[in-house]
Amino acid sequence: MYKKNYPSRNIRGKLKVCRYLREDPATRRFIPTTRAFTLANLRKMTDRHAAVYIKPDIGSMGIGICKLTRLANGYELAVSSKRKQRREYLPTRAAVYKYIKKQQPGRKLIIQKAIALDTVDGKPYDIRAMVQRKPGQSWTCTGYMVKVGKPNRIVTNYYQGGKIYTLAKWMRKKGWSETSKQRREAELTDASLAISHTLSRKRKGMFELGIDFAYDQGDRLWVLEVNSNHPQFHPLRKLDPKAFRRMKRYASSYGRHDA
Repeated sequence: MYKKNYPSRNIRGKLKVCRYLREDPATRRFIPTTRAFTLANLRKMTDRHAAVYIKPDIGSMGIGICKLTRLANGYELAVSSKRKQRREYLPTRAAVYKYIKKQQPGRKLIIQKAIALDTVDGKPYDIRAMVQRKPGQSWTCTGYMVKVGKPNRIVTNYYQGGKIYTLAKWMRKKGWSETSKQRREAELTDASLAISHTLSRKRKGMFELGIDFAYDQGDRLWVLEVNSNHPQFHPLRKLDPKAFRRMKRYASSYGRHDA
């Protein structure tokens, strides 16, 4: 994992971030049910949900993420590894737990309710909001990129073969009116700032967050992940130069000189 050499502090661990956000009434509604990965929690979550995600508590690039789906006679486990994805069929939750612990020994994992993602061009997507602040100033949402996954893949990550759209391209392909576009962007911005304010009260000295949002098929907005350790925005260099320059300008103010 990348090690920062510039002074922007971070919050380590997805479970801790989810707990902080669920504790605040302003952000609670965005957070899917998330638990530490234990056999007892695996049983509880799969009793309640038809599908769950199992993720490294600290990780990046979509590596090590699994999606577990309940079947009539067992469980299907889709596993993301580097640029590939494989599927395993396991008869019981105990077998699932044993298999995952063997594949990722000693690693702290979380289990999270799976969101049935909305699609664009028939493909699932999520939206990365970049939120930054210059030293001594308030949080500002400096731009977005939409990560569009391959069909039948469990992650949308760029490194797992996904594509990047600008927010404008995503909205155009969805065919929304100008009013709907403005409403969506305002909703994302308001949620981004609420999350930034909540987390920065818990951890002083943060200057950047990459927040991964998703709309489900019922049009509800969720937070999938918040990255405070060097969130990347380099794909926007060519796709959205104006947003890229704005992000670089903010980043330079707190000592970050890459994207």
